[in-house]
Amino acid sequence: MAEAAAPTAAQAGIAVGTCSWTDPALVRSGWYPPGRRDAEGRLRHYAEQFPVVEVDSSYYALPQLRNSERWTERTPPGFRFDVKAFSLLTGHPTPAAALPADLRSAYARARGRGGGRGGAPMDPALLDEVWRRFAAALRPLRETGRIGSVLLQFPPRFAPGAAARTALEDARKRAAEWPVSVEFRHPDWWSADHHRETEALLRDLDAAAVAVDTAQSLPTSMPPVAPVTARHAVVRFHGRSPSWGTGGKEDAYRHTYTDAELAEWLPRLRAMADRAERVHVLFNNCCADAAVRAAEAMRRLLDEGEDGGEGEGEDGGRGHPGRVPG
Repeated sequence: MAEAAAPTAAQAGIAVGTCSWTDPALVRSGWYPPGRRDAEGRLRHYAEQFPVVEVDSSYYALPQLRNSERWTERTPPGFRFDVKAFSLLTGHPTPAAALPADLRSAYARARGRGGGRGGAPMDPALLDEVWRRFAAALRPLRETGRIGSVLLQFPPRFAPGAAARTALEDARKRAAEWPVSVEFRHPDWWSADHHRETEALLRDLDAAAVAVDTAQSLPTSMPPVAPVTARHAVVRFHGRSPSWGTGGKEDAYRHTYTDAELAEWLPRLRAMADRAERVHVLFNNCCADAAVRAAEAMRRLLDEGEDGGEGEGEDGGRGHPGRVPG
């Protein structure tokens, strides 16, 4: 009897894509074919190539209901959007102009008291309203089953401690209707002293721990740990620039992944897929078409069944123009 063919990445529960399909550098790269370079054509073409994408525009401004309706219309059943939470909702500096006009006065008053900038907590009523509008805008994606998860990416100053735990618990309550993924940018969350506590916290919150690939041996480096703490799992590949954590987008995220670098993650990804119902692997490296090419290469490696690199099992060992992507 002939042996069964090895499962493809999708069959194994691993979906590969990129962090944005609208990055200006990608659009200029020529990856989108002629006739598919308008807003509708780009998304339809992308969805023919990959089964998942991250929405990063929602970090810079609240998403719009009409856009969610269009995204639903332009993608096939089974396609998934991982949506990055608006910056204000995860404690990032947020310019008043990023909020709807009718909320800017309340936001200005909160900032005057230190809220939203590492000082006094943001006005709960304002946060309630921002979360409400965020959720309302995503309703078409939710109703059609196209939400992969909502990404809560916290800033580098968000270090382990009682205040951070409270903020994380509050955010999870506000996002109770969705699967949630959490990405930390402070390395202490995954240090030897905090690793088990962090993993337990996220498991209690039913939130996926986002695994990341970045340059190592830097003060801001995040270790390539990959615990599974929810039914879904997410890995974000940010590139291995030595300027990670500093500088602008061009310096911090410029990287072309080699097959050998991608192969290091194959055992981790397969271990995650064994424990999670689905794994989203998203590339955030730039520039030009570097992310889509890396995604294509990763999918090929997964489908070929190569395990390249030794790996370490479960724990491992595009934003708005002019902005640093998350």
